[in-house]
Amino acid sequence: MRRMGVSDALARTLTNTNAIESMISICRSTARNVKRWRDGKMVKRWVAAGMLNAEGSFRRVKGCKDMPVLVDALARHAGSATEAAPARTA
Repeated sequence: MRRMGVSDALARTLTNTNAIESMISICRSTARNVKRWRDGKMVKRWVAAGMLNAEGSFRRVKGCKDMPVLVDALARHAGSATEAAPARTA
């Protein structure tokens, strides 16, 4: 994070897994009463419903003003990674 030039507040927010763990917990509690999982589409629908329930508990990202800096750094990194990757042959 520090090499990308983001602020301390944004780095702390993004290195913490509490928001993700909270969302997973809410998704589990939303889908816990399903007795018969029919197919993959049903699973996706219930996960989406759980994420929508979790959306209300999300808080603002601290240091969000530095997000453009992070996006630019990730784009540069992705560009350099694709240029350095060897070409695959079939």
